[in-house]
Amino acid sequence: MAQVNLKGTMTFSDEQAMLLDTATDYFRDKFPMAYVRDQMLSSSGYEQTRWDEMVALGWSGLAIPEEFGGSGLGLAAAVTIAEPMGRALAATPFLSTQLFVQGMLHGGSVDQKNAYLSQIAEGKIGTVALFEDSGGWDLTDVGVELIDGRLKGAKTFVVDAGVADWVLVSARRDGELVVVVVNKADLTGSTLEREVVIDETRRSYRLSFNGTPAAEVLGDASTALNAIRNAALLLIAAESGGGIAGVLNVVVEYLTTRTAFGKKIGGFQGLKHPTVDILIGLERTRSHVYHAASLLDAGEDAQAAIHMAKAEASDSFAFAGDRAIQFHGGFGFTWDCDAQMYLRRALWSQYSFGDAAYHRKQLAALLL
Repeated sequence: MAQVNLKGTMTFSDEQAMLLDTATDYFRDKFPMAYVRDQMLSSSGYEQTRWDEMVALGWSGLAIPEEFGGSGLGLAAAVTIAEPMGRALAATPFLSTQLFVQGMLHGGSVDQKNAYLSQIAEGKIGTVALFEDSGGWDLTDVGVELIDGRLKGAKTFVVDAGVADWVLVSARRDGELVVVVVNKADLTGSTLEREVVIDETRRSYRLSFNGTPAAEVLGDASTALNAIRNAALLLIAAESGGGIAGVLNVVVEYLTTRTAFGKKIGGFQGLKHPTVDILIGLERTRSHVYHAASLLDAGEDAQAAIHMAKAEASDSFAFAGDRAIQFHGGFGFTWDCDAQMYLRRALWSQYSFGDAAYHRKQLAALLL
């Protein structure tokens, strides 16, 4: 039976605490809900000025080692940005870029890291194209082919592909799994089709390759894909934890202002108890996320902890969003109610890189 690390102390460094405080203030001040709604109607889904501010704060290079132009604080530091970002439902290419970073960091050569990571730290945007129409969350289930250095096939759910400078694409070359870098300039002959997804703060695309040239082939595809998956699960879980906190604020504000039968509706037990359940889900999610991040930061086996974090975050965020809708009654289902914004994000996050049932199945295989 595989040895699984379920122990370990959850750590939170002074640098991470400072980052969390700074990011919390930044996203609260810069991404009010009215602003988030405006960006949903924009062509890119985000504002370049805001991204430039995040880059100036050093956030794009947090997980990049100093030798490649970053801060060298590791993926755990990126978690402290993702959580308050999720709380505000902020639309930025941060998560997509961090996945590109992890793929390059763990699968690229020294020359490739030098070529790409320093530019990411300076503000370039990256993303990953891993999923296909066949469905499923197994990243080794790849149908796109690399033939004579050119890609044939299609990828779906490529987030931020419309603004990315580079895309990491999984493919098969003579039956062997590879991960390649595609430059934005080389996508001109490809089809980039915007997908309609439930979370309209996201920009998701279907990317069809028709002889698109690969700029680089990473040296270790399996390690790159494993690193991307772990980073995605951890950062999505962190975003979801922030989302739970955000929707809890919406719930509490409504329960303490809405009056029925001469009293605030927050006094009714039928509403108080589910609200406490939301809070408990938030605390469970944050504990799982920061435990997994601590293990990764320490270089320990974090696989089980990451699966636990994603499963807990998926269920707790979806529950919180659903309860918020119900608490608001008929108004909760309308576009004007912020509760539905959080439920949309919860449903998107729930199925990104595998839902709770999938990760509990993976966890069972590790433990049993």
